[in-house]
Amino acid sequence: MHPGRSANRPSLKVNTPTEAGRKVTIIVGEEGHHDAEGQLPVSWWFTFKPVETEPSISRGWSICGGRDNAAMATTRRADMFIDLEGDPREDGPTLGDERTTLVEGLRCARLTLEIKCSGLDAEEMARRSVEPSTMSLLGLVRHLAEMERGSFRIVMAGQDVPPLFCSDTDRDGDFDGAVPDPQVVAEAWDTWRAEVAFAERFVADAPSLDITAKERQGVGAGHGPISLREVLLEMFHEYARHLGHADLLRERIDGRIGQ
Repeated sequence: MHPGRSANRPSLKVNTPTEAGRKVTIIVGEEGHHDAEGQLPVSWWFTFKPVETEPSISRGWSICGGRDNAAMATTRRADMFIDLEGDPREDGPTLGDERTTLVEGLRCARLTLEIKCSGLDAEEMARRSVEPSTMSLLGLVRHLAEMERGSFRIVMAGQDVPPLFCSDTDRDGDFDGAVPDPQVVAEAWDTWRAEVAFAERFVADAPSLDITAKERQGVGAGHGPISLREVLLEMFHEYARHLGHADLLRERIDGRIGQ
């Protein structure tokens, strides 16, 4: 749709011949009528009518139509996970300094993981719904708990603690051990929340984002020292990547999308 078209009366030309007067319904993304993700489809009806073009150009068809509000009510693919007015990601600080901005971005990413997993039982959480990948939402929770632990507790705080789920003999233990057991799911969330809480305290108590660890131990690219600033950014990258996976996993489970 052309940005300059009236929102109530879209019009565009196509070169595909069809019967004049034929009425069709097309789902389009209408500018100005988007959901929280900017993807809410809008239903319009269109009637084809012939138009004359310049002699050197083949005869085309103009489409005129209007919005079908009744159809629009049934085109949404899934309900919102939570009401926008109650979305905990909507009330955070804005126009903050560097620390505030990085912390808020990571807070929202962590909340999104919880939202994308909400309302699922143990079998659904452990379901490897995007074959042939061994990923599951439960596996992602366990994996991100492992990444939180490695980045903040082991690398930045220098604690001598073992990994949560992975080992030299099972490097994918976070995903391999994600079985459909309610206790395993509960333990995964408890572990993830504990590691997030440690990370939040560590960042809040840090005198500066410039503090460094001597060795990054696999966090980010390369070797050598790493700053808290870079760890925060790398953790945000980790969530951003895996929240995309979570979108697909959840959609394959029950069709829920967005937010």
